[in-house]
Amino acid sequence: MPRQEYQNSLGSLRDDVLYMSELVAERLRMGLDALEQKDEELAQQVIEGDGEINRMYLDLEQECIDLIALQQPVASDLRFIAASFKLTTDLERIGDLATNLAGYATEADRDVFPEVDIQQIGDATLDMLETAMEAYAQEDAEHCRSVATRDDEVDAMCEAASEMVVRDLIEADPFGEENLDAEAYMTDISRLLLTIRDLERVGDHAVNIAARSLYMAEDDDELLY
Repeated sequence: MPRQEYQNSLGSLRDDVLYMSELVAERLRMGLDALEQKDEELAQQVIEGDGEINRMYLDLEQECIDLIALQQPVASDLRFIAASFKLTTDLERIGDLATNLAGYATEADRDVFPEVDIQQIGDATLDMLETAMEAYAQEDAEHCRSVATRDDEVDAMCEAASEMVVRDLIEADPFGEENLDAEAYMTDISRLLLTIRDLERVGDHAVNIAARSLYMAEDDDELLY
């Protein structure tokens, strides 16, 4: 492959990864909206669209393998391809988590603990993802480190939200309420806690993306461990 064609292939790989990230971010936003609005139609769009993300992931994986096998890239090019390969795994898993949110939206019967601001946590994780992808696109080390710092804030938000739910269950004892369907109530509580957990995992995947982007840009493994 001539040098210019090889460089074009690297550029196409970056563009394809960024396109996948835009699609994943859109699905995450849709999942959050479906959850907030109890919109089953919107939720179904996210669930049905997961196959598209999975196919894109496999196509990008093959693209990376072909570049490594056929071109034997060295140094910075190899780090870029390896980072792109790893990023697509994290993006695919965020897509799965968006699908989880959509699934919760189709199953929820009522709001429990409205004081837990799921949208605030979701917005924070979505911002982390977008910043991480900007770091990848621009090879921006400062953006990479800012994502890792933001993750501490999101972890604290998730921990506080989970503790609020558990503490209220213990202190308020809602099971003494008349006409309470205890089984349905606990199902809703479990779904809320799973939502918080899944959003925390989105943040973790965003940190993985930032870590790989930092290694790609500066050969710095600071955030990898």
